[in-house]
Amino acid sequence: MKKEFAVIGLGRFGGSICRALVEEGMEVLAIDNNEDRVNEFSMIASHAVVGDTTDESVVKSLGIRNFDHVIIAIGDNIQASILTTLILKELGVKKITVKAQNDYHEKVLRKIGADQVVHPERDMGRRIAHNIVSNNVLDYLELSDQHSIVEIVANEKLAGYTLIDLDIRAKYGINIVAIKRKQDIIVSPMADERIQINDILIVIGADIDINRFEKKVMS
Repeated sequence: MKKEFAVIGLGRFGGSICRALVEEGMEVLAIDNNEDRVNEFSMIASHAVVGDTTDESVVKSLGIRNFDHVIIAIGDNIQASILTTLILKELGVKKITVKAQNDYHEKVLRKIGADQVVHPERDMGRRIAHNIVSNNVLDYLELSDQHSIVEIVANEKLAGYTLIDLDIRAKYGINIVAIKRKQDIIVSPMADERIQINDILIVIGADIDINRFEKKVMS
C-alpha cells in the first residue's frame, strides 16, 4: 500500500520534499497558510489545503493523525513550528519530521517528541524523501542529478545468496561497492561473498536502476 504523507509549509524546502514524495508515487497532503502556495501545489500533491496548523481544531479537521508521516517544513516562524509539533504529538501522529532553524530549535523539537529533526542547509529534500519512503534505505547521497550512493539493509530475500548468484550488475546496472557487517566493512567484495541478513549494502548507480532494484528485490 502507498504510504500517506502530509507536508506542512510549502516554501522552498517543504516544496522540494512534496515534489520528491509525489515523484516516488506517494500520497501527499500539502498544507500552507498561504493560498498562493497552496494553489501552486494543487496540481502537484494528491490534495492541497489552506490551513493554520497552530490551530488544533484545523489540524483535527484535516485528519492528520491518520497519516503515516508528517513533515513540518514551516519557514522562519519557530513558534509555529514548535506549536504544530506539540499538537501533532498530542494527536498521536505516528512519525513527525521537523525542519529546524538552528541548534536551539532542534533541542526544543527533540524534547517535545519530534522523531526526526533536519536542517535544510545540511540535508536536501530529495535525500530525506528517499529515506522516509523506503524502510530498507539507511542513507542516500546524491552524486549528481541522476546518480547516487545508497545504503540498503539486506533482507531475507537477499540473505544466503552470493553476489554472483544475484548478478545485480547485469540485471540492474548497479554495483555493490562495499558491505558493512556488524563492525566490519568489506570493500570491493568478491563475487562469491555470501550476503547475510542485516548486512548493509553500499550500492552505487543511476537513480532509476537503484529504484528498480529496491522495488523488485527489497519490497
